[in-house]
Amino acid sequence: MYATGAHLYPEFVPLLNKTTSAASRATPPDLVRLRVALTVFFALDGFIFAGWVVRIPAIKEQTGASASDLGLALLGVSAGAVITMTLTGRLCRRFGSHPVTVACGVLLPLSVALPPLTHSALALGLVLLVFGAAYGGINVAMNSAAVDLVAALRRPIMPGFHAAFSLGGMAGAGLGGLIAGSLSPTRHLLGLTVLGLLVTAVAGRALLRLEAPVPPADRTDTDGAPERLDGRTRRLVIVFGLIALCTAFGEGALADWGALHLEQDLAAHPGVAAAGYSCFALAMTIGRLSGTTLLERLGQTPILVAGGTTAAAGMLLGALAPTVWLALIGFAVTGLGLANIFPVAVERAGAMAGPDGVATASTLGYGGMLLGPPAIGFMADWFTLPIALTSVAVLAGVAALIGLTARR
Repeated sequence: MYATGAHLYPEFVPLLNKTTSAASRATPPDLVRLRVALTVFFALDGFIFAGWVVRIPAIKEQTGASASDLGLALLGVSAGAVITMTLTGRLCRRFGSHPVTVACGVLLPLSVALPPLTHSALALGLVLLVFGAAYGGINVAMNSAAVDLVAALRRPIMPGFHAAFSLGGMAGAGLGGLIAGSLSPTRHLLGLTVLGLLVTAVAGRALLRLEAPVPPADRTDTDGAPERLDGRTRRLVIVFGLIALCTAFGEGALADWGALHLEQDLAAHPGVAAAGYSCFALAMTIGRLSGTTLLERLGQTPILVAGGTTAAAGMLLGALAPTVWLALIGFAVTGLGLANIFPVAVERAGAMAGPDGVATASTLGYGGMLLGPPAIGFMADWFTLPIALTSVAVLAGVAALIGLTARR
């Protein structure tokens, strides 16, 4: 049976009863189609994001940016995403999570074509504001839709959606590594734009035709306003958001700086350096594909604690290893450790507070993912890039500690 957390949070039993009623009104084929459509959007998000990150070294060289300049430019992604995330919960309540997902699914591939057109760190930062806005919006919207489906099915399938994101990231990074030496960043990312719009046209049409299994009205009061959460619920949402922040910091750091670390500090070939993120994404995919089974058998707390501890050990190896292959192994272990922490944190926040809970946890979580790269850039200038990357291990350990104490 799915460890919903009702035994830890009995005040949420009425919410679970309502979602069970909503599930009975939806036909199983509709739920299957909805799951497939959402899975496609998660995979597309990972594919496009990875396609961007593996071209960062080339765009850094094109703009002539230093590590600090690049860190500031990457802050544009963070700013755009965080601002949008704070608004997307409201948009999902007003228009529904499905239309918002599709709208952001159009903007994301359009915006990814902009970075290779820039020739300065300032211009890069400005276009990354747009890319970050699309990235933040689609993540809150599709996670909100996924939380509704998880509640309707009464099974912990959230890791499966995030497995699709990781699989898309692995494919995007792998493709980027293969064509890094033969295709310019401009042509590569423009190709992602065309492919992304085609996928959105197909999956978006299916998503718009399917109703959310848990109507937004189920989480509102009689006046149509969002339910006011008690102080304890708000604190729990923030706790899960902090767990997401600590672990997503590592994902963002590896995405933006992993390839540069392998190429710059360990003299790896550009293709091998790009494969570093693929190793991380593959391990995370494997971990998330097994996430539903692990959650059903072990529960949430063991997953949070064991995952954070494993990720901390793996990142210490990845950051400080003297050879490329040991670093790749460290990246893979880190991916296994981080795999299911973020999905669990976002799902719990959404189950407690609906789209606003997802927005809060996602803002903190993806804020960590997007603020991590510029923070790593500054630390790399102050110390070295390997030392800067050990901060990922520190925060993974903090996530494990918070997960252990949160149960109390």
